[in-house]
Amino acid sequence: MGYRNLQECVADLERRRELIRIETEVDPNLEIGAVQRRVYQAGGPALLFTRVKGCRFPMLGNLFGTLDRTRYIFRDALDDIRHLVELKINPVAALRNPLEYLGVPRAALHLLPKKVSRGPVLASRTTIDQLPQLKSWPMDGGPFVTLPQVYSESPLRPGFRHSNLGMYRVQLGGNDYRLNEEVGIHYQIHRGIGVHHAEAIGRGMPFRVSVFVGGPPALTVAAVMPLPEGLPELSFAGLLGGRRLEMVAPQGQLPMPAEADFVITGTIDPAKTLPEGPFGDHLGYYSLVHDFPVLRVESVWHRPDAIWPFTTVGRPPQEDTTFGAFIHELTGLLIPEVLPGVKAVHAVDAAGVHPLLLAIGSERYVPYAESRQPRELLTIANAILGNGQLSLAKYLFISPHEDNPPDIHHVDAFLRFMLERVDWRRDLHFQTRTTIDTLDYSGSGLNEGSKVVIAAAGEKRRELPAELPAGLRLPEGFSTPCVCLPGVLAVQGGAFAESRDLNRFCSFFAPDDPINRFPLIVICDDSDFTARTLNNFLWVTFTRSNPATDISGIGEQTRAKHWGCEGSLVIDARIKPHHAPPLVDVPEIERRVDALGAAGGALHGVI
Repeated sequence: MGYRNLQECVADLERRRELIRIETEVDPNLEIGAVQRRVYQAGGPALLFTRVKGCRFPMLGNLFGTLDRTRYIFRDALDDIRHLVELKINPVAALRNPLEYLGVPRAALHLLPKKVSRGPVLASRTTIDQLPQLKSWPMDGGPFVTLPQVYSESPLRPGFRHSNLGMYRVQLGGNDYRLNEEVGIHYQIHRGIGVHHAEAIGRGMPFRVSVFVGGPPALTVAAVMPLPEGLPELSFAGLLGGRRLEMVAPQGQLPMPAEADFVITGTIDPAKTLPEGPFGDHLGYYSLVHDFPVLRVESVWHRPDAIWPFTTVGRPPQEDTTFGAFIHELTGLLIPEVLPGVKAVHAVDAAGVHPLLLAIGSERYVPYAESRQPRELLTIANAILGNGQLSLAKYLFISPHEDNPPDIHHVDAFLRFMLERVDWRRDLHFQTRTTIDTLDYSGSGLNEGSKVVIAAAGEKRRELPAELPAGLRLPEGFSTPCVCLPGVLAVQGGAFAESRDLNRFCSFFAPDDPINRFPLIVICDDSDFTARTLNNFLWVTFTRSNPATDISGIGEQTRAKHWGCEGSLVIDARIKPHHAPPLVDVPEIERRVDALGAAGGALHGVI
């Protein structure tokens, strides 16, 4: 069976030398986050900080820092989950191999939470200012809970069957929050708590919300799972944890995990918001200050041996990269069930997840045609952009499986395959005013921006150059061309001023100019940095551009309101005045981390 609580998990990992204790005092203000990021990059162990400056609670970082460790934590349930997925895809599988599926009925019993009358979490109370005051980046607006499990129930249909558990950012102090009385709840668009909030607004009454921290590790993963409607996250936590989740409900409050480490309880006034942020986030930039709901704190419960789990986020890859990979392993086979015609989908972590989505679909509408072109692919693309969190994608590249594309997790190979076949006159399909990720500041406003579908099908139409053409000319103000990968050229531009700068670049070239051998050109602030690694190219190009405003092309044309270009597609990926600032490490803090890794330091041999 899985771990009953976080303490069992910590003890087991320590026995396996998958966890080390840091006995040196470490500051939760910037330093602990920097340590965790460095150990994650080194593929290191989980970290239990036993001496947290200014706080009596130990902190646990990098618990899910490697995919192998994450698989180990949930090892007892993985076969049962795999079998349930297989039965969803093929219900007769159990009839063919009944012995292999004997554990499925037992696993299904774990879906129902178990009500209990008492639990360790109710042993003690504290206040918000006594919790670890974690700040990950220097411009953070205050201390944040970075692995929260925010629990709410439908005001119209109370009970766990209509509940939501989500990982929404929780700001513990700073800004205009009244210390110990209020905390900020930052949730992005297309999140389940938003439905409950809307119901509360309709009733004109506050609704109860609790923030769980710690507890069985399965709760943390359940809070980030993109589950279908009708399957509560609490049920999935029981399934992944290999045991029914024990829930206790103090009088007048929502139920809470009996084995949680901490629980913050309170109510959200549906009419009240306060400024929240800024906060370093997973696109590699700060999310800025905006008004978000406020939780009026009633109680802060904790167990006697409470541990505060945390992570830090920043430019990927980070620990949340492991979450994404693990979730794909659990649910990837279900994608064709949810989206007929889709063979595979990959949200590219290095590009910030939502900015870039790769997909493989089917092209069966006209199978007898002499040459294949996107038809069914466009129907499938619309279905993808209308489904759950996939709807937040900004760039969607999609190819038919009939063309035998490479594995979409080989991002560079897949992009090369697309660029060999794309026809920029035909294959670009824009949504010019729509919603994008709340954390993406490349658009026209908060939650506002554009999308583009790039659907390419058919025979290879070009060879992709891997070297600069002889005699390459660039207009004044543009310099230092660098090849990012075959067919992709980075060109350094001046500081962004206005879009006419991009138009001047494109109009400088005729459609038959040699530069058009590169089907994709990226205008950027630092072409050497952009071309240095694949991850740099992905991050710069897709986090710093808004398709409708930042895509142009050589020999552009509009026919029947369809935009395309004869020559190269050009993306302006320079930092714009309205963009959020990127995250930058603090040299003094990095020197402290270096000292921990030096001979005699707590992390010597780890980093």
